[in-house]
Amino acid sequence: MLRRCPPASFVLLAAGALLVAGLAGCATPPPADDPDAVADFRQTNDPLEPTNRVFYKINDGLDTVIMQPVARGYRAVVPSPVRTGIHNFLDNLGGPVRLTDDTLQGKPRRAGDTAMRFLINSTVGVVGIFDVAKEVGYAAHDSDFNLTLANWGVPDGPFLYLPILGPSSPRAAAGLVADKVIDPFTWIGRNTSGDGFTIATWTKTVVSALDTRADLLDVVDSIKKTALDPYATFRSLYRQNRAGKLEKLRADNRATIPIWWPQAAKMGESASSQSPATR
Repeated sequence: MLRRCPPASFVLLAAGALLVAGLAGCATPPPADDPDAVADFRQTNDPLEPTNRVFYKINDGLDTVIMQPVARGYRAVVPSPVRTGIHNFLDNLGGPVRLTDDTLQGKPRRAGDTAMRFLINSTVGVVGIFDVAKEVGYAAHDSDFNLTLANWGVPDGPFLYLPILGPSSPRAAAGLVADKVIDPFTWIGRNTSGDGFTIATWTKTVVSALDTRADLLDVVDSIKKTALDPYATFRSLYRQNRAGKLEKLRADNRATIPIWWPQAAKMGESASSQSPATR
């Protein structure tokens, strides 16, 4: 009887399958005497493009046959308020992972926001179904170990299109493994030998995938209908999305004390009254 792989192992197997296949399917660099082509090749940073496109077609086929119809049915049958509640619940389950990443990124205010969101939504928000924390000033933000590594200066590496998982990179794949290890749901209910997914993990994984796919139905449909090269478009959008999240992370240098706290105003007045020579 086959043993089910834990989440981290699954990601490693997927990445390994792509890399092994990539040995036989690397993009051929342009000749050195064509500087424009060379510059474009380096900017694209997709040396495994032939293999990546094969996996994109496989994933697209599976999506067309399975995920897209199921997501459409889910959106058609489940009322919008219920879908929002499910999305909020899933987002709340990710609180411990985001809190760990916020802390490792050296962002105490973001970590504090995450902790407060998890506390408020888990209680007043009825285990996260209602996003009460947002209404009282604790807005959500994205955080994962991919961003943690990026904030530490780890390069993204070449573009990868992983089986099942979709757009990625070596750094993103490593970050996904780390987040799965951090996630309490990876370990809740597992036996002492640590084999396999638990029912909780399977349920969370499937429902999360369905929630994400239903949310992206219109966007994905539009890209497939209008883009001359959907693969290149998805690659570009993925990188823009990750770059935007990293920019927001690095720009968030809020003081640990909330701006509305009385001491914060006093600290600001004290700092502004000092001359450059005394600072």
